[in-house]
Formats: sequence, structure tokens, C-alpha cells
Amino acid sequence: MTPELHMIPGHRAVETLVAKLRRRQVVGSREAALETALVLRQVVSKARFSNIQQLITVIREVGRRLAEAQPKEHSVGNTVRRVLHNVREEYNTAIKGSAASSRNVYSISKFVLQGQPRKHTGNAAKSEARITLKENDPDDPDSFARALKPVLMEAIQDVLDELETVYDNVSKNAKDHIHSDEIILTIGHSKTVEAFLKSAGHYHNYTVIVAETAPSYQGHEMARSLSAAGISTFLVPDSSIFAIMSRVNKVILGAHAILANGGLFAISGSLLAATAARAHSTPVVVCAGQFKLTPLWNLYHEHGALDFANPSSVLGFEEGKLVERVDVVNPYYDYVGPELVDVFITNDGDHPPSSVYRLIKETYDDDDHEL
Repeated sequence: MTPELHMIPGHRAVETLVAKLRRRQVVGSREAALETALVLRQVVSKARFSNIQQLITVIREVGRRLAEAQPKEHSVGNTVRRVLHNVREEYNTAIKGSAASSRNVYSISKFVLQGQPRKHTGNAAKSEARITLKENDPDDPDSFARALKPVLMEAIQDVLDELETVYDNVSKNAKDHIHSDEIILTIGHSKTVEAFLKSAGHYHNYTVIVAETAPSYQGHEMARSLSAAGISTFLVPDSSIFAIMSRVNKVILGAHAILANGGLFAISGSLLAATAARAHSTPVVVCAGQFKLTPLWNLYHEHGALDFANPSSVLGFEEGKLVERVDVVNPYYDYVGPELVDVFITNDGDHPPSSVYRLIKETYDDDDHEL
């Protein structure tokens, strides 16, 4: 039985975040993911449960409410799925002992990162001692929650730590991807891409061409930031992308969400850049945190995520009679297919689009694809 939201401890924090998401007061994938993880930590710390299924039901209900508040902010649902995965993992470790920990299971991301330290590897020590758990104890119903909550708090803290360090972890190998005297093309203002380019700028001298990304003109902000960091930067109109592509060595894009088939939602104009790059056999690199992996498929190829911006920035009412005769569509995101992408650079290493489905299977449980 699904609990009512007002019966869930910490429901006020949930309702506050729901209101912020609906009003677009929380904008950006990372900010939404961080807020979601903080709310889930508060809910779990206050929750009363006598078996693991009760806790999972509470988290799923909170996640469902948050995801419904802003369905186009995919990182909210992704964070809930990741927390559910970690909760089940810690529960299984607690009842079966450290030998059963799924963290010791082979995974493609661990293979890629072999020999590199990972933040949560130090947490293995916490699972060495087996926790005594007794579910549905009639004499002390809260004993199960008391015993399990400390490791659950650490599991949620792992998610928060990953989100807080995602820019550093994505950009730590930037110097291996960008070389001296290269010409890089990017579009929009992705903070992940910005950190990636600035990190490479400490080791190499190279040039960045930034498309201005009309009608939002986010490229202006990106160009100012890169120029202030001492990187040679040129700002060009979107219409010049195809013309200059023959001189470009690499296209680097940000992502709003990475889908299960290896495609992605990215700022409008990314499809133009990726298609032009394919015509000139230019590599396309996508920088994104692993929290943007989404177990969904794109059903709306025409307008990406079906998220539309204000059309007046394309055709204003001052145009007079012309406005009455046309329908103006200003899609905020493009859908870029997996065939246009060469590699995804995440905080867990570099992966081709064909490996995304495997990463999603390792990161989330199949039961949580629909919250």
C-alpha cells in the first residue's frame, strides 16, 4: 500500500522542493539532483520502518511526487533511482556480510577505471562488520531502522559526494583529450564543459570556438568565462557552424540527459553541430556526470524533450501581422542520436554510446525504471 505524502516524515521538505521544481526555482540538472538527494536524506533519517520494503515504498512515493513536479528534469528521477539502488545494496550487504557486496562485482566502469582510486572504495571497511537485523520485530519495531540507518546515511552521502565533485572528476583527464594548437567547437553554456575546457587550459594552449546559441545566447556567457580564464576564444553565430567545421579538430557538447540508447538531450543547436561534425568526420565528445544517465528512450524525435522556451525571443509581437499568420516553435533541447556521438566523458571514465545501456544497468535497479 502506497503511503500518503502527508504521512511520510519530512513531507514538508518534499512539498517545498515540489513547489520549487514546479515554479522552475531549481534549474539545472546538478542543482535539482543535489536538492533531491538532500530531501531524500532527510526523509530516510526521519522514517520509521520495520522492514526494507516499507522504506523502499516511502522513497519511491517521494521520488514519484518529485518526478511528477518537473518531468523534464530527468536528474530528479535518476537521483531517486540511485538512492534506491544504494539502499538495496547496503541492505543486502548488511544481511549477507561483506562477501555479498555488489561493489565487488565486475562492472564496465570499474574496468575502465582499473588502477584509479575511487571515492567510495574507502567505504568498504564499514561493511566488514555484519549488522544484526531483525525485520518486523514485534517487541521492538524500531530496532530494524536503528540498526540500518547509519549505513543508509552513508550510502546517500556517497551520492551527494559524487554530485558535489562531478565537475572535478569529469575534467581530471581533460589534458588527455585536448592537445596543443587544437581548435575546439562548443555550443551553449554547460558548466561541465566549462570546467573541462578550463582544466585542459592549464596544460595546453588551444583555441575554442563558441557558437552563440540563439535565441538564448548562452554562448556569450561561456565565451566570457573561457576568455577570462586565459583561453583563446572566438564567438560565432550559429549559422557559421557548418562553414567553420572543416577547421575544427573536436566538438565538445554538454548534455541535459543521456538516454538508454546512447542518445542525449542537449541545448538547442547541438544537433546542428553534431550533424555538421559527422559530415566532416570530426569527433563529437559529450561531457556529462553519470547522474544524467536516464533509463528512458526518446519518443519525441522532432522536438527533443518537448520542452519549449518563450517564442517571442524568435518572433516578437512587434512583427505585427506576421505573428498572426505563423506558429512559432522554440524548442529548448535537441535530441542527438547515438550515431552522432563518439564518446561520453563521465566522472566514471570514458564510454562509447554502445556501453550506456550497461552503465544504466549497473547504476540503477530494473524495478526502479518506472517510479
